[in-house]
Amino acid sequence: MIRTHFRRALLAGAMLALPVGLAVSPIAVPPATAQITVFDPTNYSQNILQAARALEQINNQITQLQNEAQMLINQARNLASLPHSSLAELQASVQRTQALLNEAQRIAHDVAAIEGAFASRYGAAAGTGGHDAMVANAQERWRTSVAGFEDALKVQAGVVGNIDATRAEMAALVAQSQSATGALQAAQAGNQLLALQSSQMADLTAAIAAQNRAQALEAARAASAQAQARENLARFLDYGDGYVPTTVRMFGD
Repeated sequence: MIRTHFRRALLAGAMLALPVGLAVSPIAVPPATAQITVFDPTNYSQNILQAARALEQINNQITQLQNEAQMLINQARNLASLPHSSLAELQASVQRTQALLNEAQRIAHDVAAIEGAFASRYGAAAGTGGHDAMVANAQERWRTSVAGFEDALKVQAGVVGNIDATRAEMAALVAQSQSATGALQAAQAGNQLLALQSSQMADLTAAIAAQNRAQALEAARAASAQAQARENLARFLDYGDGYVPTTVRMFGD
């Protein structure tokens, strides 16, 4: 009996306590969409490392692009042509010297002309013909020798006149070579300096040729004069058939 009353009392207490607990302390259920932020140091450090690597790659790409741009600039400089050209001046210098050589008087720098003159007036030909013909040939050879020395002096004067122009071109080309911005400009400046040297050698060759021509004509004149003198002496000493006695009528007999 006591147990029955005790059970009823517990059941009644539980029945009374249930509504009171629900009213006083309701259970709060978090909404389904709520999230909790959690800091992960390992993930954060990995992200930092990846960002640093990406930045390093970008810097490397920028450096590579800068190097390629500089390479293109250097290639453009190496392919740039020299702004100065001495070709016209060098050609004019050579043409002036050539014109002086072409002005050679009497016996020009021509193989056919030389052969014709020596066949008619020099060497053995100097001792042929009559007295008047030999004198005329001797005078012609003397005039040719004088003209040869005159031509040599003209050529030498022209070569000396080209020195100033050559000096100016040399200074310009050296300045261009020193200020060259690329390999092509330096090579072109060097080639033009070689062309300038060739022009000087051409002038020297012309001067030597003119001087040697004059000396050769004078030597040929001297040799021809000797040949003519020998012929004149031989003719003078040639008495023919000697003395032949003939009848001489005197005093009108």
